[in-house]
Amino acid sequence: MIALRRFLFNQLKVIRSNTINTVKELGENQADLVPEGFNNNIRWNLGHVYLSQERFAFNFAQEPMVVPNGFTELFGRDSKPSEWKVQPPTLPVLIQLLEDQTNRIEEKLSNRLDEVVANPLTMPSGLTLKTIGEYLIFSMYHEGMHVQTINMLKRFSA
Repeated sequence: MIALRRFLFNQLKVIRSNTINTVKELGENQADLVPEGFNNNIRWNLGHVYLSQERFAFNFAQEPMVVPNGFTELFGRDSKPSEWKVQPPTLPVLIQLLEDQTNRIEEKLSNRLDEVVANPLTMPSGLTLKTIGEYLIFSMYHEGMHVQTINMLKRFSA
């Protein structure tokens, strides 16, 4: 179990590093481009990854979440930049939040992976997430989907 736990947290960090490396050379204007046919931009995807990971990791584990003011309105499900009423965070702020998040997850949850959550979540596919470890594993898939979207958006911003 120790080796599996070590592997899971290493994977979280590798995936997060990949996410950050995908965007760290971008400018603010590139992060805000919403190409025709898309609802969101790179900045939205980064904020959404952060917000979703807070929920997957901390909310379902009944741990305090670190969610800056306005993040739910800016980056929550079904939100989009065309409806933003507040200034979103800069790329460096988003990147710093993303970098710090994986360490907090490991510190708070490393010994709780098998713990069953109070409110299991069943996905439309029928998959049910019951343990903290299952939520963390699923979060890596979710983040990967958004990194793929970021890579598509980067092609339009070049």
